[in-house]
Amino acid sequence: MGGQSAGPIDKEQHDFALWEKRVDALMVICSSKGHFTVDGLRRVLEDMGPEAFETMTYYERWIASVNQNLIEAGIYTTAELGARMSEVAKRGATYGDAAHG
Repeated sequence: MGGQSAGPIDKEQHDFALWEKRVDALMVICSSKGHFTVDGLRRVLEDMGPEAFETMTYYERWIASVNQNLIEAGIYTTAELGARMSEVAKRGATYGDAAHG
């Protein structure tokens, strides 16, 4: 973080979880539509502070940044997001899981 020593880096390849792939796709789609820039995403990440880097995964930080940028761009409000999250929660814990085969 910010040029500070972070210790050893795990260079082992791993499969990405479905939600991580969706975060990446959302970031690409929304930025290509002009909803935010890489600089905007970076600004939010840097504003999170050290605790976020210690407690959140890479894609958790990125979805938080995408979300903040979309709110700032007026794409949706926090109230609209909350209402939609409630709707999705009612679908059950396994909603959106992909079959692995």
